[in-house]
Amino acid sequence: MQTQKFTKSLRKEDVVKDWLVVDAAGQTVGRLATQVAALIRGKHKPWFTPHVDCGDFVIVINADKVQMTGKRVDMKQYFSHSGYPGAGKFESFKNLMQTKPERVIEMAVKGMLPKNRLGRKMHVHLKVYAGGEHPHTAQQPKEFQLAN
Repeated sequence: MQTQKFTKSLRKEDVVKDWLVVDAAGQTVGRLATQVAALIRGKHKPWFTPHVDCGDFVIVINADKVQMTGKRVDMKQYFSHSGYPGAGKFESFKNLMQTKPERVIEMAVKGMLPKNRLGRKMHVHLKVYAGGEHPHTAQQPKEFQLAN
């Protein structure tokens, strides 16, 4: 008689969260965002459980040095709407990179997380900074090398 093997389902009490630092200098926005979203979601861990927040905290530095390929630098537009009639706003990628470069990565990663309560909770674990410095040294973050 064979013994059955069961898949381990993680409880939120058993989750161990790490702090990871990702350098965005020279990276493409979309490729960076997919890997960061997987880290926040916890898909890189062997005990990934879809209904539990088992991901890590991710600190992205050098957000002002990300790139877009092709003509996207000139053509990419971000749309926001307040809910009032006629209140739609468009903002270009170039303008956003000059004013708030952190928002580019935040919006890209947020779009790749689940669209539910759990996804909104996971989005808080992303910390993005335009320069090379961050205020999270007390958490002893580890460097994480992205795959190219």
